[in-house]
This record gives sequence, C-alpha cells and structure tokens, in this order.
Amino acid sequence: MDQRWGLCDDGHATETSLLQTETEDSVFELLSQWQDPQATSRITLTRSLHVQFLRKGLVGLSRGFVSLDASKPWILFWILQALDLLNEVLTPEEQERAVDTLNRCQDDHKGGFGGGPGQEPHLATTYAAVHALAVVGSDEAFDCIDRKKLYSWMMSLKQPNGSFIMHHGGEVDVRASYCVASVCRLLNLLTPSLTDNMGSFIASCQTYEGGIGAFPGVEGHGGYTFCGIAAIEILQETDLLNMRTLTHWAVSRQMELEGGFQGRTNKLVDGCYSFWMGGLFPILDAIASRSDGNPGWPNDSAAFKNLMNRDALQEYVLICCQAPKGGLRDKPGKHPDYYHSCYCLSGLSIAQHNYSWSLELQDFVLSPNTLIVGDATNELPATHPVHNIRMEYVDRIRSYFQ
Repeated sequence: MDQRWGLCDDGHATETSLLQTETEDSVFELLSQWQDPQATSRITLTRSLHVQFLRKGLVGLSRGFVSLDASKPWILFWILQALDLLNEVLTPEEQERAVDTLNRCQDDHKGGFGGGPGQEPHLATTYAAVHALAVVGSDEAFDCIDRKKLYSWMMSLKQPNGSFIMHHGGEVDVRASYCVASVCRLLNLLTPSLTDNMGSFIASCQTYEGGIGAFPGVEGHGGYTFCGIAAIEILQETDLLNMRTLTHWAVSRQMELEGGFQGRTNKLVDGCYSFWMGGLFPILDAIASRSDGNPGWPNDSAAFKNLMNRDALQEYVLICCQAPKGGLRDKPGKHPDYYHSCYCLSGLSIAQHNYSWSLELQDFVLSPNTLIVGDATNELPATHPVHNIRMEYVDRIRSYFQ
C-alpha cells in the first residue's frame, strides 16, 4: 500500500490499529481495481441481485432471525425502503401483508407499535412502522395508524427535561427525540406541549468533539448525531448547537482511504454510516444557507457547504459494500443483511443528489445537478435527508393527515 495513505501507528501496533490496517488493505485491494477512468465508468449497481436478496425476506425468515423477534417493523422497513430505492413496486398482496403485519404490532390500548404482536410499544419500532407505512403509501396503510392514541402514548413518555424514554420503564436517549419528531412531523402531530424543551435536551448531548451522544456526558456517535441534528432540524432550533464543532466532527468521520464513514473516532468504516453520517451533510448545508450573515458564522457560509466527498462515498458503497450474491454489507469480508442494504442504498441516494432548503416550503427540495458514479443506471430516487423515505412520500403522508 502507498504509505502516503492509511493509518500511521508510529511503530506501536495495537488491536485497533491492526484492525484498521486490515480493513484498509481489504478496501484498497478492491478500490485499486477501479482507478482507471474507463473502469470507473463501468461500476454497476447489481440491482437484480439485491432485489432477489431483499424479496426473500418478504417471503419468510429463517430461524436464525429469532434474536430479532422484537424488530419486525424494522426488518420490514429496511426491506421496503431498500426495494423502493431500487424502484421495485410492491404487489397489492405484498402491500396488504405489510399493512396487516404492522397493524398487528400496534398496541390497541396504549397506542404506538411494538416489535411484534402483543409486544410493548417502543419508540424505535413505532418509527420503523410509521415510516414503512409511509413507503407503502395506501389509504389502508395510513388509516391503520391510531394517531390519537399514538400522540397520547408519546406524551406519556416525555420527561421534565424535554427528553423521552424509549418505552415505559425504558431508557432516555437522543434516538427517542428523533423518533418522536420524525413520526409526529409525518403525521402532523407536532405540538408545543410535545416539543417543549426537546431542543435543549438534544443540545445538552453535544460533546466537546462536536458530535452528539446518546445522552449528556457520553461519546459522540454517528447514529445519535444524525438523530439529534435531524430532530433539532425538524424543530428548527439548530441555533442551540455548536455547528462549527459539529461540522468539523462530521467531516472528520469520512475515511481518507476508504471513502466511507466511521461512526466514532478511531473506529472502522461501516457501510451503514453512508446514511447516518452522509445524511448529515444536506442538513448541515441547509443550516449554513439559513445562517448567512448571522452572528457566529462567516460572511460567506459557502465554506461550510458541500463538505462531503460524494464521489468517494459512492465508490465505497458500489465497490466495497455490494455482496457478490446480492445484498449490501458493512465492509469487505462481511455478510450482507437487510439493515446494511437499507442504509448503504440510502447513503448512496444521498450522495447522488443535491439538496437545498426551500424557505417557501420549509423543507428540502432537489437541485438538478445529480452526481452519479459509474453507470448511469446506478441512479436511485432521492431519499429525504431527515426522514429517509422518498421526498414525495413525505409530502404524501403529510398531505393525507393535513
């Protein structure tokens, strides 16, 4: 490997540095095969293999998935979102089965959705269920959501400091804030009572590095940072965060050699952060655009825009994360799964499209200049950087519940 690239451990190898070097070697081996410009133009998203991999999950799951028994809405969301980004249309029967499965996960007494029928409602699986139903997009999908009980249940989870617990008797963390904000924005349930002090709690989770941790005092993490900034973006209270340090932290998570993102300092690249970290950058761009001329920001906010290397991220997903037999994965040598298939494709979509902020619509809109690495057929539909469903699906469900 060219010693100008990759990790320098100063001659003191550790378990962390050895794993990093091993990962760099496996990634470099793949990337080096595609550095010729003519070869790069032939990089292809193997859609049919991924569709086949994903559709197997709609038919049934092996007993190896028993450990995910409390994650049925998540599995369904991961598969439906990934298929949708591949422009796969569900049959009417598949739509009906999806709605029926998710409806049976809904708690008829408390409100909200659990991980399976009869299970305790949980904010994470409620987020997954509502967003999966938004992908299905039928009247039947929307009508099955009991918004009144859902709102009442969410209010019962709210804490005095503006945070939320994930379920009754559960933990407080920033994921809960995002799940509440995203679901309630889609369902037009955001109220002053619900959002009071939410932004302040999220801001209290920002670390000295600039990232956001699960709760105050813990390490910044890519997933929690996305949840925090996406939630506070929905609230339009981004001024509560130190955006300079957050931007610096986010930029520093894109790996120099691999092109993909790590989720924390000194961790390995992981395909799922293609979205959890990649999705931050359209939001950061929008915040910078709205901050032109504001105190604490440079006169030219362009210095804080377009900071993600979109080409490098696409190359990592397309070259390193596609499994030979279908599905997408964390990194070379790993097995594909539905989670990584969803978030690798979502990150690929984010990297391909150019987003801007519409003052009129108070939402993200698309700019015409896409950036597609490899074959032109690699282009995916644009996923919403806050909600991670298609842009038009956000409008569709919000209009339904207007």
